[in-house]
This record gives sequence, structure tokens and C-alpha cells, in this order.
Amino acid sequence: MIEGKYTMDTLRQRQALPLDAKIEFTKLLIKWWMDKFPSYISFSGGKDSTVLLHIARQVSRDIPAVFVDTGLEYPEVREFALSQDNVIRLKPEMNFRKVIETYGYPLVSKEVAKRVYEYHRAEQKGTLESSLAYKEFNGIRKAPNGMSFYNKSKWRFLVDAPFKMSHRCCDIMKKHPVKKYEKDTGRKPIIATMTCESKARKTAWLKNGCNAYESKRPTSQPMSFWTEQDVLQYIKENNLPYASVYGDIVEDKNGKLKTTGCDRTGCVFCAFGCHLEKEPNRFQTLKLTHPKLWEYCMKDFSGGGLE
Repeated sequence: MIEGKYTMDTLRQRQALPLDAKIEFTKLLIKWWMDKFPSYISFSGGKDSTVLLHIARQVSRDIPAVFVDTGLEYPEVREFALSQDNVIRLKPEMNFRKVIETYGYPLVSKEVAKRVYEYHRAEQKGTLESSLAYKEFNGIRKAPNGMSFYNKSKWRFLVDAPFKMSHRCCDIMKKHPVKKYEKDTGRKPIIATMTCESKARKTAWLKNGCNAYESKRPTSQPMSFWTEQDVLQYIKENNLPYASVYGDIVEDKNGKLKTTGCDRTGCVFCAFGCHLEKEPNRFQTLKLTHPKLWEYCMKDFSGGGLE
């Protein structure tokens, strides 16, 4: 099915729809997707995928949810995810400690970590000065319009850090297990990502829309035009159970919904974007809410806790 033109005007129009209309369109997108592919819900146990699973099972009660048990989730999120019906649990072949030892830490952003990783690989191969990593860290590579958004010179110091750094963690621990599941079963994923979360997701939507039928790895993102407020409103209006680590859903002084606990969950030890957060940042908060996890992450990173 064609869902219309993929333009910023279209996206803004969909984001401005009332929640009831968004729900119905999301159901339609899921139905279209399932008419074409055997499917599964990519279920992290977080609030966004919890809403997606609830909606999808109004379209098909039997659709499986797939949870990748990386050992990096908040304990409350993992417990909640595994408590739901018809959840398939996958495990990565390599634990986090091994990923860090082999490839390096996920720091700053996926793009910066990737370039640090590529810088050292090029160094080993003797091709450093011709590599994109070298050019970006030294301000040589420019965008076609002359702007320097490729310039990562302020992160140049990271190539000399006394530890490894890379972008490989998510690929190894999350993407590899689900890609194997997809190959073994033929099922295609329905994912709860939203364009408001990042420029990359907005760019992907402008290319493929909500249902990326023709992409190399076909995926459905039927909540692409939802907002954080929509998710919280849906949970509240439907009295939907969710992982306790988020706390309660309340209104702030401006009438907007917010959680009293975590805003986002994801992987507990991932540092991507942490430098952009106001204090207390995710790790400072972790020290207060989950001191044992913080201790393992910051001081006792010697293995055994994430097996």
C-alpha cells in the first residue's frame, strides 16, 4: 500500500492529528504491513514499544513480540518485558564486557565513535591520511555546500584516549540476534521509533515513509508521526501497565505530561548523547536509583554481572 507523499509538510500534518486519528492510522499501517509480510513486534520493554504492542495486538492478537535480553536493560524493564504474553527472548552471542574489550566503549555519539574506531583501523592498515576519519578529525572533509558538519576536530583528542572506542555495541548485541531471527523465521519487524527522536529517523521517514517496503531490510515504523506526549497520553487514557522505572505519569506546570522516573530507558551503560544532558545526567541518576548497577559500570567492570 502507498501511504502518500513523504514530505515535511505531510509529516507535520500527521504529527498535528488528534491521538484517536493517529491510533487508527497506525492500525491501518500495521494491517498493510502484515498483509505483505509475516511480522513481529520489536519489543524493548520501554514505554514506546509497550504502546506499539498494545495497538498491534488489536490488529492481530497472535503477533509475537521479540525481546533481546542483552543484560543492559534496567532490571524493571527486563522484568516487565518478559512478563508479557507471547514474548520471544533472544540472547546476543557476545556479552557487553567482551564487546568493550574487543571493540571499545560507546561514547559521545554513534558517528563519532565510528570514526574513532575507523581512525585506528586505518592507522593499522597504513591508510590513515586517506581515511574519512582522519579528514573529519582534522577538519579537512567538507560538505558539498562548503559547510563543515563533517568536521569533528573538537573530538580529535579521543583518538589518543587510553581505551578503545567504537559504535559496534548495538549491532552486535541487538541487531545481530534479531537479524538471525528474521532469517530463520522470515518475519519482518514492526518498530516503535518516532521521527521526533532524531534527525536520522526523520531523514529515513522522508525517504521511505512509515512502511519501508523497498529498503534493504524492510521495516515498519507505524508510530513515526507520534510524539512523546502521544505515547504518555495513550498510556494514561488506556490505563496501560508499563515498566515501573518510569515512575508515574503526571502533568507539569505547563500542562504537559512527563514521567516522574526515567525519561528514556534503553541500554543502561550506553554513553551516547550523555554529554548533552542536563545534570543529573543518566549516570548520576543511575547512582541514586540503581547503585549496584552504577558501581559495576563505573568501578567494578571486571565481568560476571552481565552474563
